[in-house]
Amino acid sequence: MLHGKVVLPGFVNCHTHAGMSLFRGCADDVDLMEWKNVYIKPAEKKMTKEDMYVASMLSFIEMIKTGTTTFNDMYFMEEEAAKAAEKIGIRGMLAVQISDMNEGADAKIKEAETLYTNWNDKADGRIKVCVGLDSPDTCSPDTMKKAVELAKKLNVPIHMQYLETKDEINKVRENYSMSVVDYLKENGIFDVKTILAHGVWADEYDLSELQFHDTSIVNSPISNCKLGSGIGDMKFLLEGGVNIALGTDDIASSNTLDMFEDLKSCAYSQKVLYKQATAISAKKVLEIATIKGAKALGLQKDIGTIEIGKKADLIIVDLNRAHLAPLHNVNSALVYSANGNDVESVIIDGKLVMENRKILTVDEGEIVEQARMAARRLFAEQ
Repeated sequence: MLHGKVVLPGFVNCHTHAGMSLFRGCADDVDLMEWKNVYIKPAEKKMTKEDMYVASMLSFIEMIKTGTTTFNDMYFMEEEAAKAAEKIGIRGMLAVQISDMNEGADAKIKEAETLYTNWNDKADGRIKVCVGLDSPDTCSPDTMKKAVELAKKLNVPIHMQYLETKDEINKVRENYSMSVVDYLKENGIFDVKTILAHGVWADEYDLSELQFHDTSIVNSPISNCKLGSGIGDMKFLLEGGVNIALGTDDIASSNTLDMFEDLKSCAYSQKVLYKQATAISAKKVLEIATIKGAKALGLQKDIGTIEIGKKADLIIVDLNRAHLAPLHNVNSALVYSANGNDVESVIIDGKLVMENRKILTVDEGEIVEQARMAARRLFAEQ
């Protein structure tokens, strides 16, 4: 049955916004601010709870079919994402995206605590909840301190976007006369476990602080390249002792939730950045997508490797494909040649959720059609 196939721990997608799947391809080849303000935000304002459920379910289908068994999400209407995750059978960590924009931080902080009360450790323990912060330039000192206070109260990590763009650096410097890492330290972010998405512009000064805290940087190479944000120096951070994980970011900015694509991009980007083929190995990239991702979420005792006593979150990859032959090195084949369509079956928490490319827990065709209808309505007047 498994001849010519390989069993791996499922991938851990450490930074995404599952509810944005309805925006796939709606704003390609524009800069980040135009992408956000002209296309995404107007559509987000129209979204209903039903839209968010369908969008999240569509994302989870794509994740499972491409080998992701655990995700780390930050968005709004996260209760709908929780319902979708419970239904389809995926493992995930959820966070309300808190900032000083729109209805303000206090309402979001209250929503975040409610999400924890309603969903943490639900779905047989597959669903966890943490505290989410948008990015340093959209969160005031008061908001950050309140978020830290909540994270301490609930004993959960903070998931935050960090050093994604130079614009973020400039705004923090202009408003608070300090670096981004100092701004986070000043407001207590490092007093709790932190999951920092992007880290594109992290430098020696950032490393001098990050290496002493329980923090992880989540590299999103496809999204960061596609939006022109830059290429993060993950080799430098890894060698400096920072835990590095991998995340796709959202479908609107990356167009795919296939972690195999980010495996390739992570490897290629470091080799280009250093102009060295040896900059990072295929084996190391697979660790970043599995056990290092689990460590980022604080779940390394439960997932991320195949060991006795850990959760059975497994993917079966079919290597009997023309584009994977001949097979000289399994790690190299998985990182440089394989793609999400090579995932044959997926087991999460010991339960088979995909077999021979068929999702067993929901009707994939029905979700796809509902997503198409919702997208047409959201963009009807744009």
